[in-house]
This record gives sequence, C-alpha cells and structure tokens, in this order.
Amino acid sequence: MMCWPQKLYAGTCSWKYDSWRGLVYSDKTDINYLEEYAGHYKSVEIDQWFWSLLDLHKIMLPNPANAENYARAVPGDFRFTIKIPNSISLTHFYRKKADDPLLPNPYFLSPDLFASFIDKIQPVIPKTGVLMLQFEYMNREKMPVESLFLDQLEAFAGRIQSPVPLGVEIRNPNYLKTEYFELLNRNHLVPVFLEGYHMPSVASVYGKNKMWISDHLVIRLLGPDRKRIETITGKKWDRIVAPRDKALEEISEITQELIKQGKTVYLNVNNHFEGSAPLTIDKIHKLIHCTSDGSSYSGY
Repeated sequence: MMCWPQKLYAGTCSWKYDSWRGLVYSDKTDINYLEEYAGHYKSVEIDQWFWSLLDLHKIMLPNPANAENYARAVPGDFRFTIKIPNSISLTHFYRKKADDPLLPNPYFLSPDLFASFIDKIQPVIPKTGVLMLQFEYMNREKMPVESLFLDQLEAFAGRIQSPVPLGVEIRNPNYLKTEYFELLNRNHLVPVFLEGYHMPSVASVYGKNKMWISDHLVIRLLGPDRKRIETITGKKWDRIVAPRDKALEEISEITQELIKQGKTVYLNVNNHFEGSAPLTIDKIHKLIHCTSDGSSYSGY
C-alpha cells in the first residue's frame, strides 16, 4: 500500500472497474474487488446508494447484507465516504421529459428517512469517515431563494443524529457565500469541495473560505466534462487522457496545509477527472509523500 500522511485518505469514487486490472486488480477470474482494492488504498467513496429515488411511491435503501460484506472486505483503519441517498437530497423528482411538470420530493431533507438509511448501513458505520449530502444545481424554480435552502438545511441538521461527520456538497456556485459556510461551521457540517461540474476551482473556493474548515474536508475530483471523457476512453479507465496537473498541484498544496494543521482530508478521485482514477492518485502520491511518523512533505 502507498505511504500517505496519517490524516489523508486518498481513494476513488466507486471501485468495480475491470479496466483497472493490472493497475489495482489481479487477473484472477473470481476476485473480491473491494478486498483487493483495500490492499492499495485506505479509502473509497460509495456512490451506489445515492440512486434511491425511483418514483413517488418507491424509495430504495441499501441492503444491510451488502453493507456487511463491504465492512468485512476492508481492514479496520480503512474509511468509506458515503453519498447519502438522493431521496433525501433532491428537492424535486427528476423529469423524464423537458416539458414534464416539476414534482416536489416529499422526502427532501427528511430526518426519518435519514434515520432509516443509517439503520440499513450500520455494519459499515465504524469504518465510515464522512456521510455526504450531494445537492444538485438548484435553480430558482427548484429553490426560489438561497435563504430557504439554508433554513431547511439547518433545521435538518438540528433534527438528526449522525453517527459520523456529515458533509455537504453544493453545485450552485452562487451559494458559496459566508452565510453558507457559517451555517456549516456552527452545525459541525463538513464542507465538500468539488473540482468540476462548472464549479469554481477547489483552490479558489479554499482560498476564500479556508477559515471555515474546522476538523474535516472532503475534496471530490470529478472533472468538467463527463461525456467527453467517456467518448475518448470508451469507458476503459486505464490511461490519462485529460491531464490536470495544475489543479493537482494546487490541491496537493491545500491538502498538506490542512494536514499540518491537524485536520483530516478525504481526496475522492473519479475516473472522469483525467481518465483513470488510479493513475491520478499515483500522480497525487508523487506530490504528497509521508515520512516514517506519518507526517507529510512536498514531493515537487
């Protein structure tokens, strides 16, 4: 396994990709992907439980047996970051056609549904670092004013009991204001910074708001153009096709600064960021090394 600073958890967004054979996985025909993955990295993002809002009458929550299998597959010091079901974070149901009516999601920021979700994933909770609320781009049709969202989020935070730190990811750059970060800070919510999806760079957001980061930060590297990367790679994720070296250098500097302050950082890397999440992590590892005591030093 790579040597990383103690409070840095670098891993990928999801893990079951056959094109990672030779990079992460062996050539065995029958393998436990997560178990082999955990031999290389000490963190991974679970995103499969996000897709839960099926229709007005059906919510899909995780199977506890899957959570148990995931917990068994990784060592005690491994940490999951988990995307909370979109049945909790979506303001409205997805439209199937552009002219379909916009239907409100009655489960939006439901403390009861959150409690049910936590109950389903109990086996992985001891090995979970952060749970993440991923909000989509909320336009005026879905959220008339920002203050309404902030009020709803704060009410939700006050009514739940999260067994691990709770992170929040916003995909509307207009929300990245002092009021938003103040709310996260006073409710002990973890900022989730996103590189991609037309959001300002992580370096820019961090530079303006570093004072609000208390104990944890999650950085998700998703990239700006999912469809283009899929076209270039053919969804074979074994090579870098869109290098983003400047962003990686900036994020590595930010990570080292936070670690020196005693804060915990999760770096979640998607294949769509450069074309191959494992190879992107290799690049980050060359920028951030660790010493024998688990501290970090710059590799560039």
